[in-house]
Amino acid sequence: QVQLVESGGGLVQAGGSLRLSCAASGNIFTINTMGWYRQLPGKQRELVAAVTSDGKTNYADTVKGRFTISRDNAKNTVYLQMNGLKPEDTAVYYCSAYLVLTLPRSLEYHYWGQGTQVTVSS
Repeated sequence: QVQLVESGGGLVQAGGSLRLSCAASGNIFTINTMGWYRQLPGKQRELVAAVTSDGKTNYADTVKGRFTISRDNAKNTVYLQMNGLKPEDTAVYYCSAYLVLTLPRSLEYHYWGQGTQVTVSS
């Protein structure tokens, strides 16, 4: 019904930049909050950044001032611009979307992307 397709991960040196993208497609009526989470092996998934449909943003303290989340509502796409990357940012990054389907419109569903690896070398 719904797919979240991520792109933009990879290997970068410390201090470098990467831009992640996540496009949502399917039977979508509207998308509320979109965000990015990350997960290290053996650890819980943690919120990196989120953005509401009207542009309000929220960031983890560890990435404030370095990462910027944005979205293009017309394209159902969310971006994460990551600057000043550090080795401790290495993780699998997952896109998240809370959305309402075309049917039924009374419920909000939470979908995840497949994950994209970000590796920062020192």
